Parts: sequence; structure tokens; C-alpha cells
Amino acid sequence: MTAPLLQLDGLRTGYGHVEVLHGVSLSVSQGQMVAIVGPNGAGKTTLMGAVMGLLPRRGGAVRYLDRAAGTTEALVAAGATLVPERRALFTDMSVEDNLQLGFYPRRRAGGRDMDSTMREVFAIFPRLQERRRQFAATLSGGERQMLALGRALMSRPRLLLLDEPSLGLAPSLVREIFRVLVDMRRRGLSILLVEQNVRAALQIADYGYVLEMGVVVTEGPSADLARAPRILETYLGQRRRDGWE
Repeated sequence: MTAPLLQLDGLRTGYGHVEVLHGVSLSVSQGQMVAIVGPNGAGKTTLMGAVMGLLPRRGGAVRYLDRAAGTTEALVAAGATLVPERRALFTDMSVEDNLQLGFYPRRRAGGRDMDSTMREVFAIFPRLQERRRQFAATLSGGERQMLALGRALMSRPRLLLLDEPSLGLAPSLVREIFRVLVDMRRRGLSILLVEQNVRAALQIADYGYVLEMGVVVTEGPSADLARAPRILETYLGQRRRDGWE
């Protein structure tokens, strides 16, 4: 049996003396989209930081490509890329310059296909091509999210970690961003998605974990979670009726 691309076993981390994650276990297989959902303060963003080595791993294990995950730099070099909640764009640089920075890990590894990779990103997000000379600061919220995703795709990642990609976006833009994620998954990209929009996340993901107070309280195929009474009542705003599972 093939090992998962990413495996967390009893991961613990936090800030200072405060522990936020209390033994989280999950896995992401090759070509799979996995959603982590839950309320504010559940530890979702903290989990992403710990996976990428941005926070200390105080206990448990994180394995990537069937090896112990190392530093942030090592993970990026091995094809893991994080798109943070705040997108972390260089707003005083152009769209094109931001995309070129995304290619840097591949350039360090000897990649010479930046122009063709950028054309692929422009094919996915035509609006970025239209605005390639504009400063990132002049983009709308939706365009900034497209740029953050495009910059991540410039490195041709094997694993894409996305933290709240729908945050602050209009519903039409959320649908566009999620359509791109589904297409990327179909092309074989593995995705770990943190998302407060539970309904949308469970519609596009293959598998889901519900995180509350730093603990995974339930998990399962996304279609099953979307029908679970606790999810319906707590996150989808529907009360349980007779006949529901």
C-alpha cells in the first residue's frame, strides 16, 4: 500500500506556554483534496503553520513523502507550498514580479521553464495576464487570491496547502477559485484545504476532518460529513429532521 503524501500523527503545537493542537492526526494521499473545517479558534491556521515548520512541533510526527518533515525550506524544495490566509503578496511589486518570485524554488533546483509555467498560470487566471504590469496593491480581493494561487502554482507543487482561500470574497469569486482547485486536483495536485465555508469545502473535497478546540472530533468522506446531523446542525444551519442519518 502506498504511503500518504502527507501524514500527521498526534501533532501537538502552540504559542508560548499555550498548547493549541492536542494530538492531531490526518493524512493526504496523492491526488486527493482534504478539507479541514471548524469554527474560529479551532486551530486550523496553527495546524498549517506547524505542518510547514513555521511553528515548533512539540509532539507527534509530521511525515511528507514518507520521511520526517524538516524545515520550511526543505518542505518547499520538496514540493510543498503554503498559500496563507493573508496571501502575503508583495504589494509594491507587479503581478508578474510576484509570479516570478513563486518560481524561485524551481530556479534553485535548476528549472528553466519559467516563461512556459507563467503562460500556464495565465491560462488558468486570464485576469492576471491582463494585469501583469499592475502593482499587486491595485488588485481587488479576488484578484489578489488568484495571484496568491498563481504564485504557488509557479513552483509546480506536489502538495498545496490553502488557508481560507474564500475569505472576504464574493460568492461568484469563491465559485471561480474553487473551480480552479477542483481542476488542479483532477490534474493530480494534492490539496490540504482549511476553510470556514463548510458547505463549499465539503462539496469539492474528497475527505474531511472537523477540528474543534485543537482536536479532530470527526472525519470521513466529505459526502458523508455533509449529511451528518452534527455537521448539518452546527455548521450548515439546518436542524435535524426525522429520516436524516
